[in-house]
Amino acid sequence: MADDVVARTVREVLAVIPAGCSWLLPVPGPDGAVADFRIGATSGIGEDLYHRGTSRVDQVLSELYPSIVGGALWRLYLEVLRTGRPAEMKEFRYEQRDSGIAASSLFDVTVHPVLGGLLVWWQRIDEDRRRMAAIELLGSLGWVEHDLRTGTNEWSPGMYRIFERDPARGPLNRAEQSALLLPEDRGLAEAAWETMDTGATSDVTVRFRVGAAVKHLRILSDAVTDAAGDPLKINAVVQDVTAREDTRTAIDRLRDQVHAREMTALAEHRLAGRLQHMIQPIPYGPFPLPGLQAQVGYLPAGSTVQVGGDWYLAQDLPDGRVVLAVGDMAGHGLGAASGMAHLRFSLMAWLSIGIDDPGVLLGHLNRLCGRLKLTGTAALAVFDPASGTLHWGRAGHPAPLLGSGGRARALDLPDGLLLGADPDEQYPARTLPLAAGDVLLLYTDGLVERRGGDGLGPRVLDVLAAASAEPDGTALARLAEDLNHPSPYDDTCTLAVRVLPRLGG
Repeated sequence: MADDVVARTVREVLAVIPAGCSWLLPVPGPDGAVADFRIGATSGIGEDLYHRGTSRVDQVLSELYPSIVGGALWRLYLEVLRTGRPAEMKEFRYEQRDSGIAASSLFDVTVHPVLGGLLVWWQRIDEDRRRMAAIELLGSLGWVEHDLRTGTNEWSPGMYRIFERDPARGPLNRAEQSALLLPEDRGLAEAAWETMDTGATSDVTVRFRVGAAVKHLRILSDAVTDAAGDPLKINAVVQDVTAREDTRTAIDRLRDQVHAREMTALAEHRLAGRLQHMIQPIPYGPFPLPGLQAQVGYLPAGSTVQVGGDWYLAQDLPDGRVVLAVGDMAGHGLGAASGMAHLRFSLMAWLSIGIDDPGVLLGHLNRLCGRLKLTGTAALAVFDPASGTLHWGRAGHPAPLLGSGGRARALDLPDGLLLGADPDEQYPARTLPLAAGDVLLLYTDGLVERRGGDGLGPRVLDVLAAASAEPDGTALARLAEDLNHPSPYDDTCTLAVRVLPRLGG
């Protein structure tokens, strides 16, 4: 009675499982050994090669599938029943000579011991493989899976055809693939990795040298991540589109070239943005410096592919003075961001060994730019909180703006060509006193570069004047809020400081 309840329960469960599986019960022979297997239950939608479904229940395997009796799979059934350990057989070939039935079929079979019997899962793989092979052949397609943890690749047969490679040699590794990629297209490959890094699907067409020919391969790829968002593997479908490329019109090629440049520029934009953030993280809100309250603002250009080389520095010196600087490298993209890193780190190194005169520092930066074949501008100042004086110079950069008592103006410009223009250029510095409550603003071109604008204009000065009239220490927050409007064409970096009352003053 209990066995009947178990059998009914198993049948009800398997009836709703959307896969081909059966529950086999051992049938003992006269000597007590297993002589056959009876189908105790089978899935409701899974039919065998003969299109038999649940009608097989209570029939024995020796009558249903006589060719498997005593074979490798039959021995596997007996082994799992004896040991109680699950097992599987990959690529089991079932052969039958009946008319109207495929003479040979290929299956993956998994066997689990369940309730005194065997739960057997059959997955037919030969038809799927034939369909995939036909699709790959007709479409000149292949697929690849790259495991990021182990660095191993898995290729479909189509990949070996595309790369004209003997499958016995296995897939190409990343280094071998990179060696075949045309150097002019490596930027596109990097762009693909950057695109996948954002969670998007990458679609690029790149060229590989295969034998004596160059093949155009379209690669559609995406990343598989774990629950924490960390990438685990890359799946890619590859199509040989060489024939299409050979017959395309000049307009089609031009359109793809524009798309490729946009992708490369976008990837460079992301990389340069990360570099900027690593080199000069932007403090959130106002922060203290000796005798000053400071605030930094950084607004990327409104254009998504324009990344500038704007930079700032605001730090105290061992003697209690404060260095304030902003700069702007010529150009955009990764080169500008790299140049910004050279200048900012070099400036910090010179300060660390006691070189802190603005004119001398600008001279060093100028010669460094000449050696590196870079150009840029900078404004650099040293503030002494003990005397309330500002000593500053500039190299081709706009003058800092000073707000004091509700009025604002640009400081008088000293001489100073842009960095990298003339290795013998001198940078004279100026000195002026600052009073408690004064607000000094150093900025890059993005603050005032607006199409249709007229340079600095009255608005920035009006905002600075209003901020300098704030009596409750909210000047910097007010200034940041009013100037928080990015330029469409250039990054904007601002460094604003408010002079605090001198102790005992």
